[in-house]
Amino acid sequence: MNPILLPIPMAQAGRVDIYSGVARRSGKLWASLHRAGDTPTSTVVVVVHPSSNFLGHYALDLFAGLGVDAVGMNTRYIANDSALIMENCVVDLGAGLRYLREQGYARIVLVGNSGGGGLVAFYQSQAEAPTVRNTPAGDPPDLTAADLPAADAVVELMAHPGRATVYTEWLDPAITDEQHPFARDPDLDLFTRTPPFDVEFVARYREAQRDRNRRITAWVRRLLDELRDADSGAVDDLPFVVHGTCADPRFVDLTLDPSDRAAGTLWGDPFAANFLPATLGHHTSLRSWLSQWSIDESNCDGPHHLGRVTVPVLVVYGTADQGAHPSHARALYDGVAHDRKELVAIAGANHYFDGQPELAGEACARIVDWLRREGLH
Repeated sequence: MNPILLPIPMAQAGRVDIYSGVARRSGKLWASLHRAGDTPTSTVVVVVHPSSNFLGHYALDLFAGLGVDAVGMNTRYIANDSALIMENCVVDLGAGLRYLREQGYARIVLVGNSGGGGLVAFYQSQAEAPTVRNTPAGDPPDLTAADLPAADAVVELMAHPGRATVYTEWLDPAITDEQHPFARDPDLDLFTRTPPFDVEFVARYREAQRDRNRRITAWVRRLLDELRDADSGAVDDLPFVVHGTCADPRFVDLTLDPSDRAAGTLWGDPFAANFLPATLGHHTSLRSWLSQWSIDESNCDGPHHLGRVTVPVLVVYGTADQGAHPSHARALYDGVAHDRKELVAIAGANHYFDGQPELAGEACARIVDWLRREGLH
């Protein structure tokens, strides 16, 4: 493994969105290059996620062993998505692709793993035909003016359609008071019912999830307006906590979006995971909420953006994945408007290939085989 240091594209002047002063002052993004020999390959795959640390991603050495250079890339929000702005992730990824083009790689393949799925779709869409001029809060960056080299292919690996989509599907609608997670509506409480759930309950539950997301968005908008009206200029964002972010009915009812998965979540028991601080999106900010988690305002919708790309797209999913479901893979695949697309199921694979090294190897081999068939390796 060889480390790669990339310059962080300029953030909005005066805004601090990275906690670490060391990281801010270094002005660097971290990536890792994995290569089997001494000679660069003509194709490189870039595995990326908005906030997860992918320097040691399980697929990197597997790709290298299959004869393809592989880069694990991080954004400026590595291991901290509390202030994450999706549009900044796009320009960070652009810095990585620009560097790789300068190194002489003829073909670059974006691999969006898990939450990286929406990001790579968003990136490629804006690299090919940019439309997004600001964040949902009205801030820079302007992606129509950014330097975003286009990739040559997109791979969605164990991916969901986008952070706002999956977050809303996981949001607990039984919470009636945002400050008190155990003030709950019994008619919408997932954890007091026995599956399988009837169609009416699931429909009502899904609508209530969207309603809660929209209530939070409306509150965020009101608070941002208050900050602007204060006109001090000193404070233009605030942090807040969201309780109950791991309550998808699919975690307990295996008849919904049926697959080979076991009941439960990526963090164990659903009830505990729903309140565990380390699970999805409990800590955020006003501006980050709009960019990252708002179902109506986030720009990062994978199927939408895949409908705008012209390069080949491969969607790979695991039939035992507890976090990215078959319907997620199908939505990404169906979103692609052209015919150079393929949908591949890895039978029995879970989200992280935990205890499944042979299946991880199969997934990477299927990706490399697809690249060959598409003339990309």
